[in-house]
Amino acid sequence: MPHAATEHISPFFIVSNVDQTIAFYRDNLGFETRWKQPERNPFSAIIGRQGVQIFIKSEGGISPLPNPKRHPHLRWDAFVYASDPDALAAEFSSQGAAFSVPLKDTSDGLRGFEICDPDGYVIFFGRPR
Repeated sequence: MPHAATEHISPFFIVSNVDQTIAFYRDNLGFETRWKQPERNPFSAIIGRQGVQIFIKSEGGISPLPNPKRHPHLRWDAFVYASDPDALAAEFSSQGAAFSVPLKDTSDGLRGFEICDPDGYVIFFGRPR
């Protein structure tokens, strides 16, 4: 029996401040706000860029817990496939983004780079070599 198609996946990050997270992804990575609630001082939002989107939420008393904070070997919280990581890195760099790991060929057969957001979530942008 053939499988039904799946299209995208959207990670869900608990963040310390929704407005701060929106600003980081918008200003450094060209993401747009697709939804937020409420409009002022939001506690929840969906941000995205093309087929990539991230659900973010701030909940009193719950701290963000990115994978690398759980254990150093758990490097990423999300992998974003980028067919041209070199061009994407140049774009992000021109917008002032700081790379936590620069563009390179990795030892595990990938080409890409890592960005760490204000709460410590690490996203790898790249593709297999």
